[in-house]
Amino acid sequence: MSSHAPEMPINVDSETGVWTTDALPMLYVPRHFFVNNHMGIEEEIGAERYAAILYKAGYKSAFHWCEKEAELHGLSGAAVFEHYMKRLSQRGWGFFITESLDLEKGTARIRLEHSAFVYQYGKVNRKVDYMFTGWFAGAMDQIAQSLGYSVRTQAVQTQSAAQEGCEFGIFEVSPLS
Repeated sequence: MSSHAPEMPINVDSETGVWTTDALPMLYVPRHFFVNNHMGIEEEIGAERYAAILYKAGYKSAFHWCEKEAELHGLSGAAVFEHYMKRLSQRGWGFFITESLDLEKGTARIRLEHSAFVYQYGKVNRKVDYMFTGWFAGAMDQIAQSLGYSVRTQAVQTQSAAQEGCEFGIFEVSPLS
């Protein structure tokens, strides 16, 4: 296995110790720490309830992230979405590949390979990457709004590499009905 240095800028404030990448402060934590906390909450309140909570929080966070990053880098439209997928991939969540994207219609299909959650959970025959779902709708809605489109979206995970017979995750974004 080969390796390389991070492909994104990481700055550490000498006075505060706050890490930043591009326009936003960041945290750097071990994957097992994050996923074990995720699993602990899931055990207490159930995966379905936790997924609903994470969807709302993730939507809001992705909307904010895309707004700030677009402003910082002078990006718009599909370039914002692709920048988001690139940064998610560079931060170790997994590799996010945009298979299709139509901002005006509010549709997208994202493939997830090498999910951090699947690495921790293993093959448990259920979708374990649900944390990402709200992220895609939040990103899509922020970008669409910035372009003057009225579409509002929802996202669902249709498969996970944690399921038997699946080698990667799939997320579908579509307009709210």
